[in-house]
Amino acid sequence: MCGCNPYANATPVTKPPLAISARNLTLTLGSSAAPVEILRGIDLDVAQGEIVALLGASGSGKSSLMAVLSGLERASGGSLIVASEDFTSMDEDALAQARRGRIGIVLQAFHLLPTMTAAENVATPMELAGTEGTTARAEAELTSVGLGHRLHHYPTQLSGGEQQRVAIARAIAPRPQLIFADEPTGNLDATTGQDIIELLFERSAETGATLLMITHDRALAERCERVVTMADGVIVSDTASASAAA
Repeated sequence: MCGCNPYANATPVTKPPLAISARNLTLTLGSSAAPVEILRGIDLDVAQGEIVALLGASGSGKSSLMAVLSGLERASGGSLIVASEDFTSMDEDALAQARRGRIGIVLQAFHLLPTMTAAENVATPMELAGTEGTTARAEAELTSVGLGHRLHHYPTQLSGGEQQRVAIARAIAPRPQLIFADEPTGNLDATTGQDIIELLFERSAETGATLLMITHDRALAERCERVVTMADGVIVSDTASASAAA
């Protein structure tokens, strides 16, 4: 009988590096006399390039978790590594610096600057990060989301769907490693919302960015690779979606 190891020359399976690694993450708001526990011990790993849905009812803590993971809110406790940076050791200024160029955020309220054109809204975050050629890149990104004819229009001159496209272009133009989307279709009609979701998936795939999308829509969540469900500030399930399993 051969005493050789049949697996000796097998190619080792390598896992993609982590974009997010959270351990026992907590968030407590309110006064010391009346603290309110928002997040109560979150453990979560997200691989680079993964598309993850964060599902849960209103008040489950999903938006608060996104705020902490994206550096918009400081965790009260636990450890958090995002894009190879230790977010738990940073103050607000350091978190803002760490987000710059690494993290793109798409919110349902758009948050476009009303006194700036679409191109200026997309270019501004890149200018703050010291990126070169911001005007050309902003125009190219807007063209890629179907707004090449709206470069010099102001937010009030754009429809809701067009404003959300500008917000997506603004988030993706700096080529961030991570994209967070919090109910990105919440203020849109069903048809426009579907178009925005397709665009968000398409652009994140093209840039290779990790996408964490917050939603309460189970059907939308199942289109992602993983579905992480929250309730009362904790993760209650973390499973591969039906589409990923197929």
